[in-house]
Amino acid sequence: MLFAEGPSIHIRLFIAVMASIALLTTEHINFRLAPVRAALSLAVDPIKYLVDLPTETMSRINYSIRSYSSLREENKKLSEKQSLNQIRLLKYEALEKENIRLRALLENSFDLGEQVLVAELLAVNIASPYENIVVVNKGTRFGVHPQQAVVDANGIVGQIFRALPYSSEVMLITDPNHAIPVQVNRNGLLTIAVGSGELNRLNLPFLPDNADIRPGDLLISSGLGGTFPQGYPVAVVDTFAPPANKRITATPKALLDRNRELMIVWSDKKPVSLAPSQSPKQNEAEDHANE
Repeated sequence: MLFAEGPSIHIRLFIAVMASIALLTTEHINFRLAPVRAALSLAVDPIKYLVDLPTETMSRINYSIRSYSSLREENKKLSEKQSLNQIRLLKYEALEKENIRLRALLENSFDLGEQVLVAELLAVNIASPYENIVVVNKGTRFGVHPQQAVVDANGIVGQIFRALPYSSEVMLITDPNHAIPVQVNRNGLLTIAVGSGELNRLNLPFLPDNADIRPGDLLISSGLGGTFPQGYPVAVVDTFAPPANKRITATPKALLDRNRELMIVWSDKKPVSLAPSQSPKQNEAEDHANE
């Protein structure tokens, strides 16, 4: 025979099991094998760590990937929430400014007894560069009619030029075709302010050379002509050098280039409905019902 036959596999297994049982029993009864066990662990423990290393590494990698994905998703949600909050904040700021403007309109209506209707600016007529006309969202269905005065919280803006059912055109006081009777608030001097075509300037071409007018004088509506109620601020006289009375200009008090809300003024005391007006047939039916 070329190869000698050794103990069978079963015998070797039996010997190994018996040796293990003997070692475990000896260790349980006597702790003399503890140093041997500690010495063997120095060689076995690194092997255990090497065996567990791939599993532990994969676990850590998976945890890192999940954590990174979670952080990215959370960061995305926070970014979207921040953007939404910023948009809401901008909206709140716009609403706050609008509220301030509306309060200014109502609180600074000059307390002269006229009834007013708040209208919003719809458009600016830019068809002609020499016309200063804007469009508001109130018309004849709200009782608006031509030649009504239009003001803001600072002064006179202009007058209704054309009234349509759901909108109206307002000619600004700076329109070249517009003129407004005014008086100097300091001494009552009467004159006429004419539009120059520029949003920040009025002309005063009808003053005599010896007129008592000074830079900084406040011009108010005189009430002559019946279109504009008396006492509304119109403009402030610009700086000039005498004797330049024929070239005196004034700056409007109203913010003609920044208004979003305007007030349409009724000079009489008769209440005007702020709801859309009814048709003639509906009015006749109501009259018959009241009779």
